Amino acid sequence: MMGIKHLLLLAASVLLARCQQKPQVSMSPKLDQIFSGDLLYLSCDTGTGPSTVMWYLNNEKQLVTDKTWKIAVAAAKDSGSYVCESNGLRSDSFNVIVNEYIPTASLIIKTGHPVMRVGGSVILQLENEDGLQGWRCWVNRGAQTKRIKLRLKNDSVSLDFQPNSLYVPETIFWCTDALQQHRSNQIIVWTSDKDVSLEMYPLPAVAGESLTLRCLVWGTDQITQAVFYKDNTVITASKSPIYEVSDVTEKTEGKYKCDATFTHKARTAGQPYHMTSDSQPVFVQATPVKASLSEKMGLSCSCTRCPGGADYRWYKNDDVGQPVMLPNLNHRFMIPKESGSYACRAVWNGGRSLLSNSHECKFLLMDFGH
Repeated sequence: MMGIKHLLLLAASVLLARCQQKPQVSMSPKLDQIFSGDLLYLSCDTGTGPSTVMWYLNNEKQLVTDKTWKIAVAAAKDSGSYVCESNGLRSDSFNVIVNEYIPTASLIIKTGHPVMRVGGSVILQLENEDGLQGWRCWVNRGAQTKRIKLRLKNDSVSLDFQPNSLYVPETIFWCTDALQQHRSNQIIVWTSDKDVSLEMYPLPAVAGESLTLRCLVWGTDQITQAVFYKDNTVITASKSPIYEVSDVTEKTEGKYKCDATFTHKARTAGQPYHMTSDSQPVFVQATPVKASLSEKMGLSCSCTRCPGGADYRWYKNDDVGQPVMLPNLNHRFMIPKESGSYACRAVWNGGRSLLSNSHECKFLLMDFGH
């Protein structure tokens, strides 16, 4: 009898040990490199354990108690060793390093908006000044990450592509090279079933830069009044569907929404419609590493926070104000040969700085005729 009791206690102990396996920390989406402004989720896998856990960052207990920790806008302060604890058991350390510069490639929404109707789609544009040979793109919809097939030409530096339609609340896009040593920024698209949405550019907002909020009505631009709210408090009401924040700071963060009074061109009678958008959170990204441009016997580009040995690239704004890279220029100094607005950036393996401030160069045309 004693032997049977001993075996039962041993079996119970084994079962309890299985139920109390050490938790594990995982990240979604899985990124080999993390850049300032990225969205990522850290999850504490406790098996069938409790729904609340304790989180530690660099051995300091955090206020987060959910199994999933959302880092909406990654910053240098988020770098460190993450540990979660459940039932008195702690996970192994999960290390996160957030780079303070921007990735080598650029991904933008060419057609569409950051908030789309359910079932809608966007067209994305991937650009890499060093070429796109071997690049591929990825889409994360919650727990699943899938590859997006690209049709690339050997000499491509820019490519437009259209992912599948959007049916989940949040979708994350990004692109990498074949070895995943270089990547683009993320593009995040949300869905809404409302006729009115609040659009924000850029996302995330960048400290020290401007932020544009736009009240958008699907199917019409006949908006007679737009009211913008921050944390349910009116911040402005006007005939314009656009609200500008000229200088983004930490105080800019909050939940924003708008309501619109509008009609349709085909509607000739009746009262205008009045609808409100979903709330959208605004998070502020710390300013990534940025190059600086100065004038002294030509133009000089510098970047004190960039790695040593970085190259420099030069750009001239086109007729619509978009920077176009000037070929065969990779030194810190440059003498412009024609009038225009110039900017520069530092580049290195795996990253680059933000564009510098623009500098206007003007040259007088001398008339040597009679």
